[in-house]
Formats: sequence, C-alpha cells, structure tokens
Amino acid sequence: MTKIVDIDASLLRDTSPSEGSLAQRVYLSVKDAILALDFPPGANLRKAPICERLGVSRAPVTEAIARLASEGLVDVVPQSGTHVSYFSMSEIREGVFLREALELATIAKVTRDLTEEQRKRLSRNMRMQELLVEDGDIAGFYEADEEFHNLLMEFTGFQRLPVVAQTVSLQVRRARLLMLPTQGRVAETLDEHRAIFEAICAGDEAAAQAQMRHHLGQLMPRIEELYSTKPTLFNAPQA
Repeated sequence: MTKIVDIDASLLRDTSPSEGSLAQRVYLSVKDAILALDFPPGANLRKAPICERLGVSRAPVTEAIARLASEGLVDVVPQSGTHVSYFSMSEIREGVFLREALELATIAKVTRDLTEEQRKRLSRNMRMQELLVEDGDIAGFYEADEEFHNLLMEFTGFQRLPVVAQTVSLQVRRARLLMLPTQGRVAETLDEHRAIFEAICAGDEAAAQAQMRHHLGQLMPRIEELYSTKPTLFNAPQA
C-alpha cells in the first residue's frame, strides 16, 4: 500500500499584498508549489501547516483549495482529505492538443506582424536561454522557455490568450518539469526555439509553423515514456 505523505509547507513561497487578496496569494503560493512538484502527486494537503506558514486563517486557504480543485490540481475527497492530484494522461493529451492549436495560430500571426521591437525582445530571450544552458541552470531555463512562448502570445495583441494557454495546459506544465532534467533535452529545446525564432525573423510563416509543430511534437512521446517509467505519478493507489 502506497504511503501518503504530507506536504512540506516550508516550501511555500512568500507572497506580497500586490498579488491580490489573501485567498489569491495563498492560491498562487500553493499552485506554484504544485507546478514545481514541491508538493508531489498524492501528497496530503493539510490546511493547518499552510495557515501557519503563510500566516493566514483557514478561510482564505479553503477558498484557494476550492479554486485549485476546480483547475484539477487538487482532489477534495470527503472523509479522506485533500490531496495533490495525480497526473492524468487524458487531461495531458487534451492540454497538449489545445496548446498546439493556440501555438500554431499564434506563430502564424506573429510571423506576419512582427515588429522590430518584438524581434529584439525575442532575441534577448534567446540569448538568455543560451546563457542558462551554458550555466546548466535548468530551473532558470524553464522560466526563459515559458517566457519565450508567453512573448509570442503577447505579441498577438490578444490579452486573454496567455491566460487561456496557461489554463488549458496546467497538467502539461507539471509533466514538463519532470522531463527537462532529461539528458540533452534542454539543449534540444534551445535548438528548437532557435529554429522557430529564425523562421519568424525570416518572415516564413509555413516554416515557423512547421518548426513549432516539431517542437511541440516532442512532448507527448516523452510524457508517455514518463508514464511507463513512473506510473505511480499518474495512478492513484487503490484503497
């Protein structure tokens, strides 16, 4: 029988009043811990340690957990407790499908409409990615990777697009963090981003979409391999 572990609330990051209400700040802190896998799948999400660590009452924690449950990151089970959700292959497949549709539409529009200022911002991001790969900073590279894709969506001019993309791919983001430390994957990701960037700068919409499709196509085979090697992350233990 799989032992259920409690979360380590000391891993929760501090928040600031600028991030919103108490419930919003608790939500962001716990969500970050789940996405970073500091709170692993199946971990018991007890409210008391969260309250103590963040210095809040139970009400904002309860509200934050309800929001996380609505996003599929937390399971609230009556008479059993609240646990960090296990990975779901069906949700990951759906998230990958939706994210690809958004990314391909994004890359087409950005390639057509790219401004010089936008090109410079993408170029700065690419240089940062290169430095982080040289330094072996996987966590830093992940942030720069996320920024690369977010910049592209920002450049469409559609303000809700980055939020929608993040929402549909929450489960995918968790799985990606497990895969980035894979030998050689960070360097491969950098090469794929560079090919996308060069196609955009060349104004070649078809090539930019093809390179993005290739980049995103690396994801599901690797997640399926992860599923076969670490099934306990995906399957809740039977009672």
